[in-house]
Amino acid sequence: MEQLIPYIQIIAGLVFLTAGGEFIVRGAVGLALLLGVSKVIVGLTIVAAGTSAPEFVVSLNAALKGTADIAMGNVVGSNIANILLILGAVAVLKPVAASRVTVVRDGGTMLLGTVLFVGLCMFGAIDRWAGALMLCVLIAIWYFTYKHDKNMPSDASHLHEDEVDEVGEVPTGWVKPIIATLIGIAALMFGAEWLVEGGVTVARQFGVSEAVIGLTLVAFGTSLPELAASVVAAFRGHADVALGNVLGSNLLNLLVIIGGVSLIAPIPVPEQILNSDLWIMLAVTIVLLIVAYALRNISRITGAAFVIAYLVYVFQLVAA
Repeated sequence: MEQLIPYIQIIAGLVFLTAGGEFIVRGAVGLALLLGVSKVIVGLTIVAAGTSAPEFVVSLNAALKGTADIAMGNVVGSNIANILLILGAVAVLKPVAASRVTVVRDGGTMLLGTVLFVGLCMFGAIDRWAGALMLCVLIAIWYFTYKHDKNMPSDASHLHEDEVDEVGEVPTGWVKPIIATLIGIAALMFGAEWLVEGGVTVARQFGVSEAVIGLTLVAFGTSLPELAASVVAAFRGHADVALGNVLGSNLLNLLVIIGGVSLIAPIPVPEQILNSDLWIMLAVTIVLLIVAYALRNISRITGAAFVIAYLVYVFQLVAA
């Protein structure tokens, strides 16, 4: 029975992270709309931040426990999974439309954040100054995006509004959104604790590095809220929302999660991630933007190719 405990912790952690992400998004969106915040701002910031909340809590927990390899692997692995697995799976269900305005603006900011992140990783660790720089860059991106959307509404701004609509029914009044947000935070804390503890134990049992566990198991688990939201949106006929979710979430994963966590506990970059996975993440990001810009959609064939590429990536990590 004792040998099963790590696996029970992992399963429970995944369940709590998924539920916690859902509660915190609905609660935070409910509060923001109640305060009169525009849907564009809510979609650009709160929805993206809410779906990235599991990654943040898990990475912070891992960094504070001295398992920073999981923290870094979680973020890099999540970004790869978001593009190849989530967008790929959604496109297989229904092709994802991609307006060039969205690809150029939101995709461009994601690429900017990715290049900045990769460049800072070349120092061997993300220190506090680097974390502060990433957060400042994100605030600047949000500011200019908001000003652009306010002055010249476009397909990209409408996509942020659609992201809010896809959240579904949100709690009304003041009490319910606050309670939902608090439940979400508590669930994320418990889920992160169990997932990290179980993941570290399993990594040691099978003799794989904590970085690999972060890149695969933990990254997949923390990406479940994005996967669930994107699949539901596809079934509702709004597959293009998946693209907005991924572009926003990937930007936040790098700049908010690593940036925020590094202010509390600087994060060393594992050699394995520095030598290969960073570049895979950058390559996957560039391929997505080229395909989306050139073809103006992600077809079922492209989606299937993305999913297969992700499975090959995970297999080579585990088998190495």
